[in-house]
Amino acid sequence: MKKWSRLVLAGVVSLALIHVPAASEAATKAKAFKNCTEMQQTYKGGVAKKAGLKNRTGYDKNGKPTYKATKYKAYVSLATYNVNTKSDRDKDGIACER
Repeated sequence: MKKWSRLVLAGVVSLALIHVPAASEAATKAKAFKNCTEMQQTYKGGVAKKAGLKNRTGYDKNGKPTYKATKYKAYVSLATYNVNTKSDRDKDGIACER
């Protein structure tokens, strides 16, 4: 019984020591770009904050958003998008789409 409890305790302690990268560490690996030209050399379709977003091109006469397909597919990375939010001028969740 003592061996069993020591084994369980050792397992709990070893799990506590496993390093899980924090969100701040993941954000530091994201690359900041000066402008869209520089970003599009790496990511032709820009960077989206989540999958499934559409490229909003404007609004119709009734105020509903209009969408248009892009030539290139956007790379999905929340960390990279968050570092480059200044490049998302139309605020549709895709920075530097084309």
